[in-house]
Amino acid sequence: MNLLLSLLCLLSPVQEAQPIRTLIVSGANNHDWEWTTPRLQKMLAQTGKFECEITYEPAERLAQGGGLDQVDLFVLDYNGPRWGEPAEQAFLKAVASGAGVTVIHAANNAFPGWVEYEKLVGHLWRQGTSHGKFHAFDVKIVDRDHPVTAHLADLTDHPDELYHGLVHMHDAEHRILATAFSSKESGGSGKDEPMILAGAYGQGRVFHTPLGHVWKGGQGRESFEDPRFQDLVARGSQWAATGQVTPQLAAANRLTPAEKQAGWRLLFDGQSFQGWRGFRQEAPPEGWKIEDRALVAQAGGAGGDLISEEKFGDVEFAFEWRISDKGNSGVMLRVTEDSGATYHSGPEYQVLDDIGQGMAPDDPHSAGALYALARPARKVIRTAGGWNTGRIRIEGWKMTHWLNGQELLSIDLASEDGRRRIQESKFSAWPGFAKAERGHIALQDHGDEVRYRSLKVREL
Repeated sequence: MNLLLSLLCLLSPVQEAQPIRTLIVSGANNHDWEWTTPRLQKMLAQTGKFECEITYEPAERLAQGGGLDQVDLFVLDYNGPRWGEPAEQAFLKAVASGAGVTVIHAANNAFPGWVEYEKLVGHLWRQGTSHGKFHAFDVKIVDRDHPVTAHLADLTDHPDELYHGLVHMHDAEHRILATAFSSKESGGSGKDEPMILAGAYGQGRVFHTPLGHVWKGGQGRESFEDPRFQDLVARGSQWAATGQVTPQLAAANRLTPAEKQAGWRLLFDGQSFQGWRGFRQEAPPEGWKIEDRALVAQAGGAGGDLISEEKFGDVEFAFEWRISDKGNSGVMLRVTEDSGATYHSGPEYQVLDDIGQGMAPDDPHSAGALYALARPARKVIRTAGGWNTGRIRIEGWKMTHWLNGQELLSIDLASEDGRRRIQESKFSAWPGFAKAERGHIALQDHGDEVRYRSLKVREL
């Protein structure tokens, strides 16, 4: 019987996770809630994990009570009048029973004197709290032993308002996960101030960030438009609702019905090297193995690059990658075997541990870059050991790169600008570089451990 059940489990389709039922609480704020609230709904919904409802009348909606036991997550974008005892008690009961809470920016200003709310939020804007000028600053992760911040890169040059002097109230046990230095030059405190916090209220988990300032009238929207802030809110909200953070939206090495409909197909089955071999070799290189449903280039393996047996012309290639500490690798399209290395013909999507390498996020050699030819724009990236999603589109010689859902760059290598860049780079030494109309996909062995999975193509 156990064997039969195991076989049924293997043959049954993977059940999609139920969406996180989310109630965004808004309707009053000293900030631009009429813009930020729909934006919060959009940034959560686009992950595919959340099903969002907005209430602009929380006193009425929460007081009704009915259905709050079906809410997995409350997102607070509210700083206004008290809701009244029926609504407040219903909200607290739902959270104490296990619903999560996300607290955004000025929601920590709300409800002076409501002790239970202050316990829930933990660190609040109260007498003595202030901020300096809106400016770009670094948010530094100080605790990586938490699901929200595990593999989350520092938010460098994040544009926002930096609260200083938040008051820790009622000895609430809230854990500081990240801080930012509030410089006196910017009008700040000259101290490290908490920017990402995690706590609890009864059985409910609480994610809190003082980031996300937008003035009435729209100034400061770049704080919300920063993809790293959006990623943070999505991660924190998922943790508050479920206790877990899963960056990938789908199971590894599987196609969703929508992907199949759009013409995607798998290039790796998660179990074998079928469809792959070594560069200028008939078999897979010795330095590669399959482990945990991923293709793994072993550290020091020196087996050489892995290439697809198929050749592709205009195509989109999507993949997940995980790099080791200070590791380096890359993905190349339209590779030929007419020269001594894959990069002699195929432009490279850089795979790198930016943090461990001390690489600036927009360096032309950093993760997501078109190696040495085009810089990536502001991006979301996981630290070493975390899974990232990459995507490359090549049409003619116009190349577009994505990382974790964000478009990083787009450049036509056949254009005057593209050819100039090639001529000014080391690639000018190889006449076959960026010339082939069709070629192999290559996964680079750079001597460091790197893992690839969910390899998908869609021919254009």
